[in-house]
Amino acid sequence: MALKVMQLWIAVALLAAPVVAQELEPRVLVNSPVGVNFLVVIAGYLNGNLLLEPSLPLEDGTARVGTVGLGYLRSIDFFGMAGRVGFAIPSATGSWEATFAGRDTSTTRTGLGDPILKFSVNFVGSPALTMSEFRSYRQSTVVGASIAVTAPLGQYFPDRLINLGTNRWSFAPRLGASQLLGRWLLEGYASASFYTANNDFYGGQTLEQDPFYDVQAHAIYGIRGADLWVAGSVGYGWGGRSTIAGVPKSRIENVRISGVLRLPLARGHGLKLVYINGLKTALGADFDTFQLSYQYAWGGKPGGTTP
Repeated sequence: MALKVMQLWIAVALLAAPVVAQELEPRVLVNSPVGVNFLVVIAGYLNGNLLLEPSLPLEDGTARVGTVGLGYLRSIDFFGMAGRVGFAIPSATGSWEATFAGRDTSTTRTGLGDPILKFSVNFVGSPALTMSEFRSYRQSTVVGASIAVTAPLGQYFPDRLINLGTNRWSFAPRLGASQLLGRWLLEGYASASFYTANNDFYGGQTLEQDPFYDVQAHAIYGIRGADLWVAGSVGYGWGGRSTIAGVPKSRIENVRISGVLRLPLARGHGLKLVYINGLKTALGADFDTFQLSYQYAWGGKPGGTTP
């Protein structure tokens, strides 16, 4: 029985780390013409330590994960305000390792993660514009909000410790503001993630998790407008305390920094190089993350006035 309880705590410790990883993404509030489509393909590699519960007899927790994601966004007219709708489908392959009482607990997984549905709207300083109207648009102050919904459709096995899916819904509202100052674009975001219970957690238990909160700041320098730019970001996240069988574990806290370089290719095509570092992690995933993303944009509504 003691071993069974310990296995449950191992599962919580290993699973909670990647689930609440922060997303550091600059230029989310930047306007674009109504009807423009964005196709995004992202390849990434995560490597680092899993900082687990201090009370657990676990050592050398590490993970090495390769990821590939496919995303789609479309700019829309939301009652005269600029909005976007889209989705993202992640996949991963990797290994997770830890030593428990001198025994190796390593495992590997390959498959799809939970898909994410997104909706956003800029309600200050970012009207819905046609292609011709957008040519004369100049950003000043923009304020917007978004909601991301994660559906429990990823690979999940209730009899295994490590899974790529979470077997629960999550809802992440976010509020943000952006200010253009010459070539500099300064942004700030605040968000919270809320989770439903996983009632089929490892061993037939119920896993619950408190909300996870996150604040971010971004500074983007436009070398050549929207085509060529660099960005630096910092994010602080806290909360997300998990409870299993009525017993709570420690809350999660981390500070992450990132750098982004956006490079133009042919018209409508671009690349982004991203590095994310876990500057400070009290509990969870202390990863170095490298990403290469390709974006293709097409479409857009012509005409002189929006309906």
